[in-house]
Amino acid sequence: MKPKIFENPFRPGAGHMPPYLAGRTAEQDEMRRLLKQRTIMENAVITGLRGVGKTVLLETLKPIALSEGWLWVGTDLSESTSVSEERLAIRILADISLVTSSLVVSETTQYGVGFTESSRVIKQPLNYEILESIFRQTPGLASDKLKAVLEFVWSVLPHDSISGIVFAYDEAQNLADHAAKNEYPLSLMLEVFQSIQRKGIPLMLVLTGLPTLFPKLVESRTYSERMFHVMVLKQLSPQASKEAIVTPIEKKECPLSFSDSTVERIISLSGGYPYFIQFICREVYDVWLAKIQSGEVVSVPESDIVRKLDNDFFQGRWARATDRQRELLQVISVLENCDNEFTVQEIANSSKDVLEKPFKASQINQMLLSLSDSGLVFKNRFGKYSLAVPLLSRFIRRQITESANLQIPSPPSTASEPPF
Repeated sequence: MKPKIFENPFRPGAGHMPPYLAGRTAEQDEMRRLLKQRTIMENAVITGLRGVGKTVLLETLKPIALSEGWLWVGTDLSESTSVSEERLAIRILADISLVTSSLVVSETTQYGVGFTESSRVIKQPLNYEILESIFRQTPGLASDKLKAVLEFVWSVLPHDSISGIVFAYDEAQNLADHAAKNEYPLSLMLEVFQSIQRKGIPLMLVLTGLPTLFPKLVESRTYSERMFHVMVLKQLSPQASKEAIVTPIEKKECPLSFSDSTVERIISLSGGYPYFIQFICREVYDVWLAKIQSGEVVSVPESDIVRKLDNDFFQGRWARATDRQRELLQVISVLENCDNEFTVQEIANSSKDVLEKPFKASQINQMLLSLSDSGLVFKNRFGKYSLAVPLLSRFIRRQITESANLQIPSPPSTASEPPF
């Protein structure tokens, strides 16, 4: 009899559903509250750094909405979707057609020659072609056309069995207006849904994206601040982190389990970020299983895990920065508030203490703009900045030994640390 093969229960990856979702019940309860609205006064924005589980949370909200009688449509929003107003409108039409195509909007009877042969009933589903036809035939702007389609769709739905429609879009920070090209797709989306909702039609927006998303919405339409309920996802609490580590092992009845000290070290190393918890646990578990099968002593040097995490997650982003930009990021990484919010002035003051050639405020402003375009920092609507990648400051401090200009102590080596 072959021995049972145990599959590693941990699944790091972009948007991959973890074996156990820990610490997000409050956000799920908020979604249930929003779904109780008869007239949509609040839509939802789910925001946070990469790796906090926005996409995963969005996936768990879908069955909640379906159980409440709502239809669910949506997808990822790519930058190409936001090129023009019509492109965005077509995206929405394509998405909603997936749930309306099962509806029949008309029936015709086709008879045989001379009415002597058997007849058949031809049913016309509410597919994409019908929706696009309504869109094209409606006079006015793209927003007028899209409103007409959405109002028509709601008018033919069975209201006794359908509570409303959720339009859920991930990576919504890619939406943007383009004044230079006279194209305003982001404004179109906001204006269309606000207008529809004011008519009492229950079509709800659920947008997820990086922390730049909500400031973009407010900048585009000031009423967005009152139109959305914002859920900011942060790292898990120590208790939720422990559940994310221990529960998958228990559910899968794995042959190995983590000691309390190992769990605590994984929580510390991961910072409580769901992606890093999955990454570290998967690496530790893979090595453990391999060593047990080969008869070796079970241990995993922490430095090996950190090095692999650096290569797999951080190095690609770090490579986007120039040498001078990296120097600026190193200055940021030694600020006491580097993992929260910081100002240009704080960076300038710190650079005077740690650099032979400190940065001027004008240089910092320009470089932060470039780093924002590279996805390494972001500016909130209060004029402060934050690092856009979780635990980036720790990675940067590990790179400090490579810089000859920064006059601060190098981070301690992890080579002598005991294994997991």
